[in-house]
Amino acid sequence: MSGEGRPGAVAPDAKGLTVGVVAASWHADITDQLVARAVQACDDAGATATVVRVPGSLEIPVVAQALARRCDAVVALGAVIRGDTAHFDYVCDSVTAGLTRISLDERTPVGNGVLTCETLDQAIERSGVPGSKEDKGYESAIAALETAILLRTLH
Repeated sequence: MSGEGRPGAVAPDAKGLTVGVVAASWHADITDQLVARAVQACDDAGATATVVRVPGSLEIPVVAQALARRCDAVVALGAVIRGDTAHFDYVCDSVTAGLTRISLDERTPVGNGVLTCETLDQAIERSGVPGSKEDKGYESAIAALETAILLRTLH
């Protein structure tokens, strides 16, 4: 887990923007924290967040696309933790490719906060709990909001 070189997550002025937050239900102890931090980032920025849950990370892209069609930005949250099979690689690749495609096809920024970790401890360290090294829920929401604001200035 790196985290080196990442910018500070400072809430921009995003009053009036809408954010769709889609989160997997797997690893609820982690994803609940990611959601709470993403919603906090939206609140800090003055944006309105709508949270929806899906069964697992593979279901995130299809709902993210529906949200991208009606929101100014989307935040995708989940926790995929490596197991004993190649399933981890397939899920991570599929979700990442799907979210990238949605962002480009819909011209809506998608903050990717789907954690892809080797261990549960790594996921906890990235979830934004007090004392954790990273805060991916908050950071993903801020990145999506900053990009939505930038896109508005370019259009």
